[in-house]
Amino acid sequence: MLLDERLTSFHFTRYQEAFHGRLLNNGHTVQLDLPSSIKIKGGNLAAQYKAIQLHLHWGVDGGPGSEHTIDGEQFPMEMHIVHIKEEYNSLSQAVRDSTGVAVLGFVFEESKSANKKFDPLINALKNITQPGNSTTLESVSLEMFTPPQKNMTKYLRYNGSLTTPGCAEAVVWSLFENTVPLSRKQLAAFSHLQFSNGEQMVKTFRPLQPLNGRQVYYSGGHAALVSTVLLIMSVLVSLMNEYVH
Repeated sequence: MLLDERLTSFHFTRYQEAFHGRLLNNGHTVQLDLPSSIKIKGGNLAAQYKAIQLHLHWGVDGGPGSEHTIDGEQFPMEMHIVHIKEEYNSLSQAVRDSTGVAVLGFVFEESKSANKKFDPLINALKNITQPGNSTTLESVSLEMFTPPQKNMTKYLRYNGSLTTPGCAEAVVWSLFENTVPLSRKQLAAFSHLQFSNGEQMVKTFRPLQPLNGRQVYYSGGHAALVSTVLLIMSVLVSLMNEYVH
């Protein structure tokens, strides 16, 4: 990995503002639709990007479930906040641009006490156990679900691409070092949902892929060098299959 001093702090617009958002069991995962007024820039991104949705990946009853590993450790859950360049109207438009999509990734760790900020989302899961079910989360903000912004200067950066031949890279990934705490009970609540086939919605992450020579950078605010990172490279295929339709 290489230190990249251009990877400065992000500027988060309206991450702290409350909104009402649709929480959906889409048959693959849990997705929260986000207002397009939520935006990010900085962090050596090519432009300003607007939020479209966040979704999560998890294991079984709080067991390993993240899509990234850091120093060989797989975390119990991972959250992806998906943004597209402001000029585009949809994810399917944005993926035609080599830097059209910016995803912020956050890994979770098990804590002894519950993270009360997540209660609105976790309490709502019982209303969306079946695929196609949705409910409204009222007066929530992205700030509730992410680490404090002062702790979001340390992150890893790489470019992801479609796995089909000839496709340009289209996802700019930023994976944050600071973890989000959830209790074992909170983590296990996600395992009560159901897939489209009626089976228990568990292990909603794709198998880890080798880096295949892909360069990973870390931000200037990164205090500790992360020695090895395995990354999943089929992210955009997952996004296209699960979230465009």
